[in-house]
Amino acid sequence: MDFDTIPAAELGRSLKGVGINLLTGDVRGLAAFLVEMFELSVYRLSDDFAIIRHDGTILQLHADPTYGGHPLISLMPENPPRGAGAQFYLFGIDPDRAVSRANAAGHLVLEAAADKPHGLREATILSPEGYAFTPAVPHDT
Repeated sequence: MDFDTIPAAELGRSLKGVGINLLTGDVRGLAAFLVEMFELSVYRLSDDFAIIRHDGTILQLHADPTYGGHPLISLMPENPPRGAGAQFYLFGIDPDRAVSRANAAGHLVLEAAADKPHGLREATILSPEGYAFTPAVPHDT
């Protein structure tokens, strides 16, 4: 599937399983954060919409104005953080490398890379709008 050219209706009909859609005041900025911190792939980037892909999973970014008629927009806070209570795991991304990039770029590392009892080494990094992204890889201990 060519995510850069697929018509919106065809994309919508092709989606299966669980979908993740994040509302943002800055589609390009959030997409740049996801590329810079986690090396995710971006498709069809505009001021209003982006498709982000990681290991076969699609994440959609929509600008606030695109949700003008949706009741969810009335619940969005005027100022960040927006993402409190939601955590997005990015499996297969080295948390130590992501934390290093986040520190270098001045992003908030909420949780440093650490081995967890559930078998993952993970960290949590906040996007500028407060969404929590957790890169994670298996560990042996």
